[in-house]
Amino acid sequence: MLLRCAAALSHLPLRIHYAFADGLLFPIIYYLVRYRRKLVDMNLRNSFPEKTEAERKQIARAFYHQFCDTIVESVYGYRCFDEEMRQRVVFENMDEVNRLVDAAGGGIFMLAHFGNWEWMASIQQWESPGVKELNVYRKLKNASMDRLMLALRAKRGGECVEKQRILREMVRYRSEHQPITIGLLSDQKPRPEVARTELTFLNQETWWLDGGEVLGKKFGYPVFYLYITRKKRGYYHVEMKTLAAEPKNTAEGEITTAYARILERNIQEQPHLWLWTHNRWKFKRS
Repeated sequence: MLLRCAAALSHLPLRIHYAFADGLLFPIIYYLVRYRRKLVDMNLRNSFPEKTEAERKQIARAFYHQFCDTIVESVYGYRCFDEEMRQRVVFENMDEVNRLVDAAGGGIFMLAHFGNWEWMASIQQWESPGVKELNVYRKLKNASMDRLMLALRAKRGGECVEKQRILREMVRYRSEHQPITIGLLSDQKPRPEVARTELTFLNQETWWLDGGEVLGKKFGYPVFYLYITRKKRGYYHVEMKTLAAEPKNTAEGEITTAYARILERNIQEQPHLWLWTHNRWKFKRS
């Protein structure tokens, strides 16, 4: 039902989606439901103690507007043709990325919940012919929502793989000599028992997932960060930053640290684009 509804709504012009986001979705989420407002305020206060209360409130409002845009843009993206998507999401430095990926037989793309991360699957259109894109995801508890998100994410041609299966799938594709790229949302909070890297991030001690580094080293795949800038509403520029061209030659924690530092800079430049409703600092040092 949800998928059929989203598919029908996706045919509406994007300006209608934005009108819905501004006129209905934002007031409900921000004023009526007050979705995680206290958490967002706390995250911003701890991350930007140097800013005034008025500045942080401005970031919070801008974030909720972006949050609503991400929802309606993701629905619209279900029917968005490749030609239009190439105009809305432009990837820079893909010649270098493709050269390194082709040479290694694969690559690791470390993303964050930043801008419209759902549209980043359109990188498939910019990759070398024959490269298969795998997007690692965590299965949602709600089966209907899970089917909807899988359909939206697979629309650009990539394959969604549960995180528990990604290592097995990577081994299989390598045995078949199939070049692949792996998309990882690496800014989520890790469970305390598996966290190995702790860094100061946005003025707070923060634990990090290191899956991108581990997989890059294990398979010898170059690791990249997608540096996202929102140019205007519905248009994003993505600069591909190389975190490690030869991961096996890096020190332990080096790639994860590089990811954290460049993500921090990305957030500081456009703070309203990050997902502040995520309880990123739930787990503290024991």
